[in-house]
Amino acid sequence: MSTVRSEIKDNRLIVFLEGRIDSGNAQEVEEELLRVIKEQIEDTNPSLDLIIDAEKLDYISSAGLRVLLHIRKRRSELVVRNVNNEVYEIFDMTGFNQMMTVEKAYKTVSTENCEVIGSGVNGTIYRIDKDNVVKVYNNADALSEIQNEREVAKLALILGIPTAISYDVVKVGDSYGSVFELLNARSFAQILTNEPEKFDWCVEEYVKLLKTIHGTLVPEGKLKDIKEKVIPWAHIMQEHLPQKYGDKLLALVEAVPNDNHMIHGDYHSKNVMLQNDEVLLIDMDTLSVGNPIFELGFIFNAFVGYYEMNPESILKFQGYDIDTSHRFWKAFLSKYLGTDDEERIKAVEDKAKIVGYTRLIRRSYRLGGLETEEGRREIDLWTKELMELLDKVDTLLIDDPSGDPKSGNGDESDGDVLKIDAVVSNFDQVTDFINARLEAIDCPMKTSMQIVIVAEEVFTNIAKYAYGDEIGEAVIKLKIYEPSESLSGQREVELTFMDHGIPYNPLANEDPDITLSAEEREIGGLGIFMTKQMMDDLSYEYKADTNILRLRKQI
Repeated sequence: MSTVRSEIKDNRLIVFLEGRIDSGNAQEVEEELLRVIKEQIEDTNPSLDLIIDAEKLDYISSAGLRVLLHIRKRRSELVVRNVNNEVYEIFDMTGFNQMMTVEKAYKTVSTENCEVIGSGVNGTIYRIDKDNVVKVYNNADALSEIQNEREVAKLALILGIPTAISYDVVKVGDSYGSVFELLNARSFAQILTNEPEKFDWCVEEYVKLLKTIHGTLVPEGKLKDIKEKVIPWAHIMQEHLPQKYGDKLLALVEAVPNDNHMIHGDYHSKNVMLQNDEVLLIDMDTLSVGNPIFELGFIFNAFVGYYEMNPESILKFQGYDIDTSHRFWKAFLSKYLGTDDEERIKAVEDKAKIVGYTRLIRRSYRLGGLETEEGRREIDLWTKELMELLDKVDTLLIDDPSGDPKSGNGDESDGDVLKIDAVVSNFDQVTDFINARLEAIDCPMKTSMQIVIVAEEVFTNIAKYAYGDEIGEAVIKLKIYEPSESLSGQREVELTFMDHGIPYNPLANEDPDITLSAEEREIGGLGIFMTKQMMDDLSYEYKADTNILRLRKQI
């Protein structure tokens, strides 16, 4: 037999079904359901949503399914949740899970006395045993969020970002969680706290992973653009700042070019993990695309901005002290920008602060900061610093003297960019980067092959000679010019290679005498000669400690 009981919670009428529903009691169950719905919703509160909780429902026959179908026709928003595997198979077999929302029951996990690995806007990550962690979402109805995070994490993994993929969804208290396998993994926050001698290593790996993220081009429409999120923040700030500052802030944000390269959105030392010898990224629900300046602003908050009023609070969040945090931020920014120039670092930091303070103030408004004395002091501090920055900053684009398109110098929004260590073994990634973009425009196979051959010659030279015995970075930019944009009137591909190695102009070398016999020829020079022969136009410049080689090919 089946029993029916109900309760109202969070603007929802929850009806609990228990036992069996079959031909012997289906009519009785339907009558009881209709009575509860009429009394609690139709006659009393029509705005209530209807939830049927089937956690203790052991069996349902076709007669029971017809009962639910009648209810579904009466209440289109019906959700049936906590369905066990056996009952769910019946819904699936009959196609009922296509006619109404049917949610399977989830294993229950407790996080009591579990170590907190990380905490963010959307949830908290706990270690539940030595092999696994669970991310528990703040939102009690987080199933759609969980599905979204699993999808974007899979996308990131496919695109080459090392990350953990959730293998299970569980119930944790009144909310849900995603379970990940992170065997003996440690966060960078833990390493910085417990192994301070690894500070430089953490900075190096932290920047390396972030550059991989920022160098990853995401297919159009796969991720949200973070700029679409920041612009409303700027609109909110217009209501609270003097007009000239509010208008300038909005103009600065709107002027940032759209960018389809990946950003994480919550990149701090608790979301970067070391598992064995592999560095992994976790907490992927903030993954998006956009200009790196937005990411830098969020990182500034994670290491500096959040703790300006209460420096001791960082011990609770990250585990290390404020001096370590400030030192890490400075070292990170220097390494990320590839410079020790204090003036340049300060200029980029000011731009990051504008993004960071905008987010902090907007967050404080949303959390009722204006209603408490402490909140008002924080808002006043951040607002004062924001206006001082707006007085002297005229663009949020990172002024990179190398012309590296990632930073917004010149035509940043045009073309795709790959940033990669200049190591010969990395050329396969360069090939993949070039071929993917040439295939997208139906470039002829012969032309594609010539471009890849040339790329190999140039990249190999950078890898072998630009940095001596050190490993440096190569930046490769590929841009397509339509006939109306090119001087030749033909469709063209422009391939640009940039490095910060020793100054070297390969175009200055004399061409080898190809009429000589093999015994008479000198070794070397043939690669650059082939490059000149295969490309339609080549140019070189050395600017701001950067070798810049541009190659053009008509297609």
